[in-house]
Amino acid sequence: MKLPKKTVFEGLPPEYPHSLLSEIRQMVKASRRKVVVLDDDPTGTQTVRNVAVLTNWQIPALVQALSEDDDVVYILTNSRSFLPPDVEKLNREIASHLKEASAKTGRPFVVVSRSDSTLRGHFPLETDLLMAELGGSFDGVLVIPFFEEGGRFTIGDIHYVAEGEFLVPAAETEYAKDATFGYRSSNLRDWVAEKSGGRIAPSQVASVSLEVIRQGGSEAVSEQLCRLKNAQVCIVNAASYRDLEVFVAGLLRAEKAGKRFLYRTAASFVRVRGGMEAFPLLTAADFDLRDTRNGGLIVAGSYIRKSSEQIAAVQALPHVVSVEVSVPNLLVEEGRRGEIARVVEQADQVLRSGKEALIYTSRQLITGADAVSSLQIGQAVSQSLVEIVRGLSVQPAWVIAKGGITSSDVATKGLGITQARVLGQVLPGVPVWQAGTGSRWPGMVYVVFPGNVGGPQSIAEVVKMLSGRT
Repeated sequence: MKLPKKTVFEGLPPEYPHSLLSEIRQMVKASRRKVVVLDDDPTGTQTVRNVAVLTNWQIPALVQALSEDDDVVYILTNSRSFLPPDVEKLNREIASHLKEASAKTGRPFVVVSRSDSTLRGHFPLETDLLMAELGGSFDGVLVIPFFEEGGRFTIGDIHYVAEGEFLVPAAETEYAKDATFGYRSSNLRDWVAEKSGGRIAPSQVASVSLEVIRQGGSEAVSEQLCRLKNAQVCIVNAASYRDLEVFVAGLLRAEKAGKRFLYRTAASFVRVRGGMEAFPLLTAADFDLRDTRNGGLIVAGSYIRKSSEQIAAVQALPHVVSVEVSVPNLLVEEGRRGEIARVVEQADQVLRSGKEALIYTSRQLITGADAVSSLQIGQAVSQSLVEIVRGLSVQPAWVIAKGGITSSDVATKGLGITQARVLGQVLPGVPVWQAGTGSRWPGMVYVVFPGNVGGPQSIAEVVKMLSGRT
């Protein structure tokens, strides 16, 4: 049932009166623990700035990352696009390599298993695997899907998605109908029970309430966290960044006292856990694209209603040429190669002309008989988009990728990005990377546009900014 956002927020206790970020930064530095974010698609970088992103987790790369003074590093796993056996393999491998890199460098670390703010992903599979491989005893698994930039709030253990002036329980949104990661429960205690197949009962799930956070402060949070044991799952309520600051200050106190936690969170938590201040959005002045004669490239694979509305707005721009990819053709071997070749040829012509090329999948969603077959269809479509990007002979002025899995595959497989740096956000929740050395086009401006973020005109606004057209 929809609730008026204004009424709900007015009924909450007053926020904690002052910022704790300075205290958090001091504790982060004193602990020396590197925050390693395992991101199940690239959209988790949507709250940070000037942070390194790795797309591989080989030991030399991790040794280098742990040796650097930065407090946060992202490792892009793209695990949300994988089947469970592959998810198990990569999480075990990353955890094993992290332990070895930590031993070589003497740098301790904590792990954020960053996932979707609308509760889609391999949970509790990933956190179970990471704890098993990292070894030692974990006291708690902290579930924190709060994401202010996207309008995701947890109040009274219920996770809400803001739609206009209303808060909608997450299970009543289109995200909960996801063919692979769908769910029925908005109450996160019930959601944990549902996702664990009943292995974890709602009564076994702990919770840190807004009352504790706002009225008790970090000391009360720390006391509550110190009572967790045996990898108990704990829901963290949050309705503002200040709530996260209080919680993280309490979390760091508990960790200093010897408690050990694994974090399953959305993107907002990472900024606070790293002690980072808020910063302004990027503007056109932050990009130097004046010498570029070719057009920009937009690649869209997300199917949710919001994405289709955004694609339609981009199509309406006079300097954008649309190239639709027929998904039915991609799913039959005899049509796949011809469809990819056709799209590559058309897109190259558009880019060479100086106009922007919009490559997007046909809008009728094709699903399989079950979650596994639906995921396999998604993998086939994403792989085809990768081959299209890889087949381009004309370098775009910039690239925008729409959708979590699409943006991951285009970055790693289409553009060959092995490392990048997050420049910041061009819109709330929309990160911009700069491709590092070793990629196909080093220095390329790459915009990661999450499927579930932004209004109808959002991609069009970014296209106009990057292209310098109004």
